[in-house]
Amino acid sequence: MVEPMTDWTGISRRNARSVQTAIGWIYWDPGALARYAALGVEGPLGYIAVRAAPLASAGAEAVVAAFGSITPLGIAIAMDVVERNTTYEELCAARDEAVLEGLAEHAPSLMGPLADFGPRLWDVVDRLPRLGRVFFAAHLHRARPEDPVLSGWHAVNCMREWRGDTHWAIVAASGLTGAESSILHNAWVGYEGDWLAQSRGSTSEEVAAGWASLADKGLAVDGEVTPAGIRLRQEIEDRTDTVGEQPWRLLGEEDSVRFAEAFEGPCELLLARVDETAGTKYMPASRVR
Repeated sequence: MVEPMTDWTGISRRNARSVQTAIGWIYWDPGALARYAALGVEGPLGYIAVRAAPLASAGAEAVVAAFGSITPLGIAIAMDVVERNTTYEELCAARDEAVLEGLAEHAPSLMGPLADFGPRLWDVVDRLPRLGRVFFAAHLHRARPEDPVLSGWHAVNCMREWRGDTHWAIVAASGLTGAESSILHNAWVGYEGDWLAQSRGSTSEEVAAGWASLADKGLAVDGEVTPAGIRLRQEIEDRTDTVGEQPWRLLGEEDSVRFAEAFEGPCELLLARVDETAGTKYMPASRVR
């Protein structure tokens, strides 16, 4: 009898939600935002600054390239605010405090799996290909926390950024700009207007340019994304899931399924926390379409 083949793309797609959620909730966590504000970095600038920290020394343009669809103006402002008020090391320390505090309060059932999977996830992270994944690679020189829960969280964060770099490479290879990709993504998930582009800080001029360029490519007509545009966005997602199999293949089928079973429940709690602190549209990668 022939054994069924492992559905690695399905595993990749399934676990991507938990990887995104286990990390992304912290960017709207009131405890984290209060800590950033105490260091002089207010509101969404804190999210930009603390996430940019591993690549900040390369300059704002490098961060813009890595972030994909976050407004370049917002990135420049955030980095300037950090230079005038604090350091990236202080911001990251504040973020790590907020992670442990927030997990203990809102998803304590995730702390055990993070500590348990951490060493195996770091082994995967160390074996993932760096080529073309500069933002992911920038995380690798940072000190790994001694706390096992926080260490596991940082390993998951590295896996998240590896997939993010992979996704943006596929977007770039598809000939799209950040604003164009936000417009297509917005239509693909069924959000109204230009909500997604605006949530990423895109200016009205950037959004208008994105629509005009999509129209020139036959991907939008009269302010509506065409079926061809939706197909392209789906192809990008499918390709991201396929290339994104690599970390799970390295982890192995049994542990990849165990990861899914251990992380999904607690991550639903964290997604509910995002609903409370930011709204029900944020983190579309965590939501079932």
